[in-house]
Amino acid sequence: MSRKAATVALTAIAPISWGSTYFVTTEFLPPDRPLLTGLLRALPAGLLLLALTRKLPQGAWWWKSAVLGALNIGAFFPLLFLAAYRLPGGVAAVVGSVGPLFVVGLAALLLGDKPTVKALLTAIAAAFGVSLVVLKAGAALDTIGVVAGLLSALSMSAGTVFTKRWGRPEGVGALALTGWQLTAGGLIILPVAFLIEGAPPALTGANLAGYAYLAFGNTAISYFLWFRGIERLSASSVTLLGPLSPITAAVIGWAALGQALGPVQLLGMVVAFGATLIAQMGPRTPKAQKKPAEAAEAAGIAETAGVARTTGTAPESFSSTEENGQEVSMDLESSAVRR
Repeated sequence: MSRKAATVALTAIAPISWGSTYFVTTEFLPPDRPLLTGLLRALPAGLLLLALTRKLPQGAWWWKSAVLGALNIGAFFPLLFLAAYRLPGGVAAVVGSVGPLFVVGLAALLLGDKPTVKALLTAIAAAFGVSLVVLKAGAALDTIGVVAGLLSALSMSAGTVFTKRWGRPEGVGALALTGWQLTAGGLIILPVAFLIEGAPPALTGANLAGYAYLAFGNTAISYFLWFRGIERLSASSVTLLGPLSPITAAVIGWAALGQALGPVQLLGMVVAFGATLIAQMGPRTPKAQKKPAEAAEAAGIAETAGVARTTGTAPESFSSTEENGQEVSMDLESSAVRR
């Protein structure tokens, strides 16, 4: 397996994990507490990663971490919950599935990545496939819900692009950067959750187990893999792994909850999954011709290596770096836009 394929596979674990949120929420968590769930997903996970890495932001990274935490977590979760409750029948999932199109546009604006026909077509195909999986006939539209859904997709898309643009500070690993964002996002959700939902209810053992899974497996590990993927892959490639979330939610709903999957839903899965795969298949970057100065330098390196072989001395080592190119919903359909 190539290094890129391994990175794609590891990054895909994140949306696959997010697809399990619906099952965990309905089977283990108290009802009607989406903001509490978002809070207990983000803040404990962020604090744990801070404790493990023992690194705090420095300088400009205080405000950069706050911006990324707001876009990826703090604003994204509440907007997503609002859309999920006001848009029944999977409309929220379809609205949220336009995220890859937002990423293509923002990447062109902020990263200088020119949108390609392939990127646009795979993004449209993925959104169409998701709509086949989750959208029901006669689904109602709600203006506030649609706006909230579009804003949630835009928030996560902007977070993805800015994460790619800013990278991470020197000497700071992806784990620490993930902790900064989760903590900042959780602190943003904290007052909103208590103002809207009030104090938390008494929690059972099953509730605690569900929250523990969401916080650590579904959030800490998954977001680490997600942000790691953003760093190593193109923004559009990463965001087009998102359809794996509704596909996973549909499969778990069928296997564990007895929810039906008809031919249309199966077709939608094939279309969405196919678009996801195609988005990851890029042509190999051709090797650039060396400039005269670079050719001379390479020749000198080769000559040095040759001398080292004849004299038995160890040559200097040269290294190269490889260039590398979404909550809680009370129905299966809305789970597709979860992150």
